[in-house]
Amino acid sequence: MISIIGSGRVGSALAFLCASNTLDDIVLVNKTESEAIGEAMDISNAIPKNSSITISGTSDFSKIRNSEIVVITASSGTYLKSRTEMIGQQVKMLQEISSEVVKFAPNSKVVVVSNPLDVLTYVFLRESKFPKNKVIGVASSLDSSRFQLLLAEELKANQSEIKDAIVLGEHGDSMVPVFSRAMCKDTPVEDLLSEEQKKSITLKLIGYWKKLRDYKARSVFGIAKNTYDVLESISKDKQISIPASVLLEGQYGISDVCIGIPVKISKNGVDGINEIKLSDFELDSLKKSAKIVKEYL
Repeated sequence: MISIIGSGRVGSALAFLCASNTLDDIVLVNKTESEAIGEAMDISNAIPKNSSITISGTSDFSKIRNSEIVVITASSGTYLKSRTEMIGQQVKMLQEISSEVVKFAPNSKVVVVSNPLDVLTYVFLRESKFPKNKVIGVASSLDSSRFQLLLAEELKANQSEIKDAIVLGEHGDSMVPVFSRAMCKDTPVEDLLSEEQKKSITLKLIGYWKKLRDYKARSVFGIAKNTYDVLESISKDKQISIPASVLLEGQYGISDVCIGIPVKISKNGVDGINEIKLSDFELDSLKKSAKIVKEYL
């Protein structure tokens, strides 16, 4: 069973993907129960007719009992200028959720989506005392998708022609796009881009969510799909490699903080951390990003 805490736009979009792909039974938990019930009723009509999975909506945390996966998408409000502007409210909310997860689903893998992503992933680990491999923050894979798109646009290439475009570090202003590994067809993108172009792409990447909000209230489908990929990997043991926010214990010279780094995901949750080669500038930027996240802890 997959339990999704928060039946807002992201939680509901994620539930739709899980249901329409018959991933597992789904429980939507929301503070306002009627919203969770309504979304569950609607999404139930998207379950393939030959499937036996179910979806339900509730405000009762006891319904998440024995979940294989718990996803936290809940929010205490809408941030406008920075993902950290409501950090106090969000941490309090996360602490309340973590106590319920510990009580009713102590053996689950937990996927954090709520912002500030890296801070809340760390807070859940601290509050729950869960094994570090069972707590994953999803956002760097979304940032990487955006990076791939921006590179394709700048190089006038098809998105499928851009390979190994990954973003590490904070899901925020200090994120680190890894230009040194990205390829366009068979050519390193660093051979194709000037320093000014790289700076421009980095700024567009950091500000992507704000630009998106010029046109709609929030990012929904991108983060829902990237989160679904993680759930599918855990549920079906697909074993994927993506950047995600996990606890570092000396990797890249960084400890006691959660930030986005390349990891392997499987039925066990985090199955390992990949320490990839970075340029000196990228490694230094990653360490600075970790320091910024630590200041919020």
